[in-house]
Amino acid sequence: MSEVKSPLPTVKEDSEISLSFKLELMDGTLIEEASREAPMRFKLGQGEFLDKIEELLVGLELGTTAKLTLSPDRAFGRSNPDNIHKMPRDSFSAELPPEKGLVIGFNTPTGQEIPGTILEVNEETVTVDFNHPLADTDVRFTATIEAIHD
Repeated sequence: MSEVKSPLPTVKEDSEISLSFKLELMDGTLIEEASREAPMRFKLGQGEFLDKIEELLVGLELGTTAKLTLSPDRAFGRSNPDNIHKMPRDSFSAELPPEKGLVIGFNTPTGQEIPGTILEVNEETVTVDFNHPLADTDVRFTATIEAIHD
């Protein structure tokens, strides 16, 4: 028997695609989405999307909808206690005083911005968790390949 090839284009490791998607917590809380009318366009392998999710898109045909439940290891990772730091309270601006639960963007020495969640505030220090805010979380990812621009 010969292998039947699909006439539809498929996503490759270096494809540029347009993707409509929903990323939700398991209880249905929406984290992020891109609609069919305004899909997210990006090139795989450029770091614009989660690497582990990009891997799951490779091989899908144009028009395919994938519904995936992702464990923390496939989504935003596991918490690392080494990513929790105490910072001097006076290093925070008066315009945006630190408050427990607040997520703030911090600049790294390389110029990247990473989110930090404030865990605790006292008179002298602020404890900040630099793990991804969705670390240790199972998520539901539903995506449709709207276009392949190769």
